[in-house]
Amino acid sequence: MKKKSIFADARALEDAFFTKENARLLEQLKEKQKREALREVVQIKDEIFLDRLIELGIGPETVLALTLVPLIAVAWADGTLDGRERDAIIKAAEEKGVSPETAGHQLLETWLSRRPERELFDSWKQYVRGIWETFTDEERQRMRERTLDWALAVAEASGGFLGVISKVSPSERVVIKELENVLRVP
Repeated sequence: MKKKSIFADARALEDAFFTKENARLLEQLKEKQKREALREVVQIKDEIFLDRLIELGIGPETVLALTLVPLIAVAWADGTLDGRERDAIIKAAEEKGVSPETAGHQLLETWLSRRPERELFDSWKQYVRGIWETFTDEERQRMRERTLDWALAVAEASGGFLGVISKVSPSERVVIKELENVLRVP
């Protein structure tokens, strides 16, 4: 009887060990996949920056929202979204790896077909203000430049008349100014 109990205890020990080990290995695999997906979306190879994003709980989905929400806000600033603005946003999204078969693209299509509530942009601003100081000046500068460049490209996509009138509408300028204020680099 005692011998059978020892074997049962050994089996229970092995099961517990391998269950725990498998869970650890699975977690490592998930982290590796998350890191690779994050690297693809962020398009930066800096491991320290990726570590900081992971520590903050920022995944690929969050990066996409951080990237696309400002573009959506600029595009809808004047109350309408035209085909050229739409194309500029789709191009920016595709550069971030948002292909048509992804959930991110479906969400983007929703935002492009129906103006999101102002709370989306307000939430974006609040979140960015909360994480902004965790980045280095160089990282903030790089993120600021990219966001403002893309926002300006969207604003310029449909504006102007024969090169005489500014390509950026007054309402788009207001949103871009809000972006500049949130994305300040000391």
